[in-house]
Amino acid sequence: MPHLENMVLCRESQVSTLQSLFGERHHFSFPSIFIYGHTASGKTYVTQTLLKTLELPHVFVNCVECFTLRLLLEQILNKLNHFSSSEGECSTQITCETFNDFVRLFKQITKAESLKDQTVYIVLDKAEYLRDMEANLLPGFLRLQELTDRNVTVIFLSEIVWEKFRPNTGCFEPFVLYFPDYSIGNLQKILSHDHPPEYSADFYAAYINILLGVFYTVCRDLKELRHLAVLNFPKYCEPVVKGEASERDTRKLWRNIEPHLKKAMQTVYLREISSSQWEKLQKDDTDPGQLKGLSAYTQVELPYYSKFILIAAYLASYNPARTDRRFFLKHHGKIKKTNFLKKHEKTSNHLLGPKPFPLDRLLAILYSIVDSRVAPTANIFSQITSLVTLQLLTLVGHDDQLDGPKYKCTVSLDFIRAIARTVNFDIIKYLYDFL
Repeated sequence: MPHLENMVLCRESQVSTLQSLFGERHHFSFPSIFIYGHTASGKTYVTQTLLKTLELPHVFVNCVECFTLRLLLEQILNKLNHFSSSEGECSTQITCETFNDFVRLFKQITKAESLKDQTVYIVLDKAEYLRDMEANLLPGFLRLQELTDRNVTVIFLSEIVWEKFRPNTGCFEPFVLYFPDYSIGNLQKILSHDHPPEYSADFYAAYINILLGVFYTVCRDLKELRHLAVLNFPKYCEPVVKGEASERDTRKLWRNIEPHLKKAMQTVYLREISSSQWEKLQKDDTDPGQLKGLSAYTQVELPYYSKFILIAAYLASYNPARTDRRFFLKHHGKIKKTNFLKKHEKTSNHLLGPKPFPLDRLLAILYSIVDSRVAPTANIFSQITSLVTLQLLTLVGHDDQLDGPKYKCTVSLDFIRAIARTVNFDIIKYLYDFL
């Protein structure tokens, strides 16, 4: 289908497989299809485009929006009911609380002439959220064709593999289809397809080639790259608009766009400022750090004890363990710095990177730097977990069963100094590299 090939780029194999599974409208299709792949790999777009282009009756439901069993089942039934009812007829809202009721109501709705003798498709996006619902829901959807005795196919779209879904009690196995990440060649082709009509395709393709050369190593997300392409293109073609360069003068165009792409690198995925703010930033040649909201690491607001936990983690990552006595013990006696210095420590610890440390050492430093007494309660441990979730700390793992988990602090010195200032803590005098 040529029209479909122009709409869905670089997914010919997956489209061909899905078309084979769908077959003719009146054929019984596979009862359930499980499609998985990383974010922005085209799962949702390909499935929706295929169903709409082939004009197949389908219901598309996002499991994030329908976060309870009742919301999910009612959404599916009401959308199906809208299909089955005639244009002039006003369909009534259906209520459904259990999966047994869903099966019964589904059979009633699909008796309609508009849905008879053709496959009905139910697409469940973000299907990983089904695992948090009732235990009978996932097995029920997998066997829906059998339970209802209707020509229905349930399509699951997820970012995680099927093995993470499979119940311990066993279930009907779906047809599994994998969507791999786009290669750099695929991204080049897809993004170049979006070129503005006022510029030539070759000119925009050259711009996309530059963009991917800068961002591909840190970002493979098609949606994010598409956003960056739209955001920075006006700056790229600025010399052409002003008459200072031609479309083929790639060297001059690169020199003009390079500093602005470096600024954009600081905000990949963050969306801390709007597109209009970013355009103003480019026009005024403002330093990104001067614009409120941009790269807001230094403006992150943490709970009081979380700040001290992060400071303690930074000290544990960048100070040798044997220096703890010098920095955090009040009556440590005289200890000369020369006694600490070894040949391999002549290089700054900040150049060598953060070192892993055990939880006991983190807590010991925390108790030393906090003025008030801190009990090792669940609240403290939950704040450590939150810092790991925020990726300010990294859980390295268990090197030794007796040693417990080990962590690394992943933030920069500028960030930790900004955090320390909010609690009036002078972190520099506790860092071994600054003695």
